This record gives sequence, structure tokens and C-alpha cells, in this order.
Amino acid sequence: MTVLLDSNLVVDYLFDHPHFFEEHAELLGRIKLTSPVLGRAISLQERQMEILREKIKIQDLHMADLLRIAHENDEIASKFQTWTRALLAVRNEHELPRALIDGLQTVFNVPQVTLRLWQLGAEHTDAWYAAPTSADAHLFADGLSAPFCGPNNDFEAALWLAEPGAVQSIAILPLRSEASAQAFGLLVLGSEDAHRFSAEMATDFLSRIAATASAALSSLRG
Repeated sequence: MTVLLDSNLVVDYLFDHPHFFEEHAELLGRIKLTSPVLGRAISLQERQMEILREKIKIQDLHMADLLRIAHENDEIASKFQTWTRALLAVRNEHELPRALIDGLQTVFNVPQVTLRLWQLGAEHTDAWYAAPTSADAHLFADGLSAPFCGPNNDFEAALWLAEPGAVQSIAILPLRSEASAQAFGLLVLGSEDAHRFSAEMATDFLSRIAATASAALSSLRG
């Protein structure tokens, strides 16, 4: 009479007796397994080597992915430093808004960038960046706890860009001081690429841009 063993009992036995194959080394060569790689029967030892090679391959791919991410992060950090250094080099505060948006366009290759500021000093009243904005735009800015990214759904802020009709995706960054919940402006980035600024993208880096821009532009406030 043939007794069928529960496979789980066999597994448990082998775990409980780690020296089993040392005591029965001849089984390593006699047990045959089907190889998904070679498509034929191979010994247990050969199958173990296949599994090990597969694990090493996965680890190599993971390492390559980590190196790629590290390289991308280094590149972004370098660009951010270049942009920040350009802001620090500006000596005339009236030139700061233009230097800020020009830097974003050239350093980060953003097709369209602009900004609007309010609560500014009287000397900035006629400046392009102080052009009239609606109360709704101010409320929208105050309600943003993080940059908005997504399709251009006819936002008022999109109309401030040079070619609003070409913008398919948009990022809208609130500008505020650390001590105030109220925003004093909006930084707007637009792209013809519908996927450049998507709702699913992380906004950590854009938040850093907003924080840096806010600190730089706070000197213009009244």
C-alpha cells in the first residue's frame, strides 16, 4: 500500500534537519528537477545554481536602477544649485523676478514660466509681475498646501503665460513666507507635453523651488 506524504510535512522535516543532504549527499546528484531555463531535467545542485544566478541578476538590475536614480538626483541637485546661485547673483531686486523665471526656463528646460505677486511695496506697482490678479486667484493660492500639477483646465494662472493656448499641463506653485499661511503670489510652469506635469507626480522638488522662490521674492513685499 502506497502512503501519500503531505508535501508540507516533507518541507518541515527538511527545515528541522538542515544536515539531511550532508548525510545523504548522493541524493543531490540523483534528484532531477525540471529547469525553466534549460527546459530539461537537471540535478538539484544545478537547479540551486540557476536560482542563485537568477537572484544575482535581479540584484544587479536593482543596483543599476539605484545608480540611475542617484545619477538623476545628482543632476537635479546640480541644476538647482545653478539656479539658486543665479538668484544670489542678482543685485537689483527689480530684476529678480525675471532672473528667477528665466533660470527655470533655461536650467530646467521648462517651456513657459511666469509669476504674479501681490502685497508688494509701492515701488513695484507698475511692474509686470504685479499685474492685477483676481480675488479668486488669491483664494486659490491660499488654498494650495503643495504645488498643483495636472492638465490645464483653463486656470486663470495659465492665462499669465506667454502662450496659454499651447499649454497642455501646468504646475502652479504657491509663494508664501514661512510665518504666514497666506500666499503672496503664484509661480506658474507650463508645458505643451500633457505628461510633463501630472497629478500623479511627486511634488517634493517643486515644493523646494517654491520655498526658494518665496525666500528670494519676499524682499519685494511691502
